[in-house]
Amino acid sequence: MAKKKNEEEILQNEENTQEEAEVVEEATENPLEKELEALNDKYLRLVAEYDNYRKRTAKEKEAIYPEAKVSVISSFLPVLDNLERALATAGDDPVYEGVKMISKQFAETLKAAGVEEIPALGEKFDPNFHNAVMHVDDEDFGENEIVEEFQKGYKMGERIIRYSMVKVAN
Repeated sequence: MAKKKNEEEILQNEENTQEEAEVVEEATENPLEKELEALNDKYLRLVAEYDNYRKRTAKEKEAIYPEAKVSVISSFLPVLDNLERALATAGDDPVYEGVKMISKQFAETLKAAGVEEIPALGEKFDPNFHNAVMHVDDEDFGENEIVEEFQKGYKMGERIIRYSMVKVAN
């Protein structure tokens, strides 16, 4: 029995010694290892931050081009309006034919850039595409039907460049 008790004490002492050794080892851990861990952590954070920056700038670049395109196209729309007004004054002179060709080329260029005219005349009023500036009570037209278009509207894909200015029947 004394032998068994002695063996238990020896095992207990060995366990205590191992625990003490681990505590001492942790306390005397190499300062270079701690510094290495800190630098490694800093490096990983920097890499993640750079990756987020790269993704964010790529997304911003993608958004800039359509915005610039819409801005340029919207600045040309008054020119197209003036060409259409010039065509409304019908004539037989060669200037009229020249304006007609220029207007056609301008419309084709806008179409190639992805710009579409918003249909208005005879359509139902939709506040997502049309801007009602007048309304008229007329039995000849249906409710909320567009009876006159004052200024054409344009869109590029799902983006509205300019709303159609219209007169709506109630």
